[in-house]
Amino acid sequence: MNNRVVITGLGVVSPNGVGVNAFTEAIKRGKSGITFHQQLADLNFSCCIGGIPQISEEMKQEYLTPLQLRGFNSSGILYGCIAGMDAWKDAGFTIDSNSKLDFDSGTVFGTGTSGVEKFREAIYKLDDKQVKRLGSTVVVQTMASGISAFLGGILGLGNQVTTNSSACTTGTEAILIGYERIKNGQAKRMLVGSCSDDGPYIWGGFDAMRVMTYKHNDSPEKGSRPMSASASGFVPGAGAGALVLESLESALKRNATIYAELLGGHINSGGQRQGGTMTAPNAQAVQHCIKEAVKNANISANDIDAINGHLTATSKDSLEIENWLKALDRKGENFPYINSLKSMVGHCLAAAGSIESVATVLQLKQQFLFPNINCEDTHDEISELISDDKIVKQLVYNELNIVAKASFGFGDVNACIIFKRYN
Repeated sequence: MNNRVVITGLGVVSPNGVGVNAFTEAIKRGKSGITFHQQLADLNFSCCIGGIPQISEEMKQEYLTPLQLRGFNSSGILYGCIAGMDAWKDAGFTIDSNSKLDFDSGTVFGTGTSGVEKFREAIYKLDDKQVKRLGSTVVVQTMASGISAFLGGILGLGNQVTTNSSACTTGTEAILIGYERIKNGQAKRMLVGSCSDDGPYIWGGFDAMRVMTYKHNDSPEKGSRPMSASASGFVPGAGAGALVLESLESALKRNATIYAELLGGHINSGGQRQGGTMTAPNAQAVQHCIKEAVKNANISANDIDAINGHLTATSKDSLEIENWLKALDRKGENFPYINSLKSMVGHCLAAAGSIESVATVLQLKQQFLFPNINCEDTHDEISELISDDKIVKQLVYNELNIVAKASFGFGDVNACIIFKRYN
């Protein structure tokens, strides 16, 4: 079976906008969601800035019941539930706790480290010999599959309900896993995406590795600088992105709004060989991933109009551009347009691929390219490879047919998706 797969719903919780409308407006304006956090400074972090979505207590109550919110302390699950439920409703489905079990619909919703704040709370109680006061929701808030368990129950999903975890590649990988399930006829609809917790207990390890910038604590919005000569490390972020994937046949039968078509993609690993390490990519494997994604989508490399890159504002940005150049055999003025959402929201870790994919789909649907902010000074190594005109530095309305999205994660893992405008 070879079903065509389309996107019929979107949801997003991002540092610069919660909800598709707010997020769309923000990325068009080049609005940063990076702010200073005193808590990080008090804990002696070198990087005291980050992207945290703004969620009010009232908004929490719109999505989760008082029972679910009792003792609740897992920001990633909260972000994932909001994004996932919004995407489900955006696709035209109702959310009813008394609905029938839906064997045609499932979810693959990824995360990195889930419920770390709840873990910390539980550890203190256990060390204080208060095991009986842990409460009944510690497990579901801290297990890796907590987010898919929450969404599966809220939406009554009867198909595959699972969580994947592949570092920064998680969200992109989740989309491709759901795509394969629909393509092969094992599901009609899959809610796919990923989420990430925020705060010092997630971000501390990266600060210790000295891969985050310390130069912009007084100018947070300038901190995330993908492809810039003055980039000094990534800025941490958090949130969630969600997409409803559906077979074209099912979407047309429902007369659903179709945002875009997913043509295919590829997932692989560099095996931490040939220059690849736990934290650095094997260039050969990255190029192979991109080439196989193009092949799987049954397109030519020259068909790609734009790339939404991984591009984290580290020393690896120029290597990523070089890998795209070699994989597509396109350079200079012939290189596709390229941008990085991380310039506005930071690196949202496990949520990055899904949030960035939502942005990619919005670009296709509304025919625009969002600006890659903070890149007034393109890195010299990048300028030698591609034309500066191809780095999108201000909002551009342009005809787009095919856009590629890739993510490259710790552990030397890669994923690349090819999205197409739906006509």
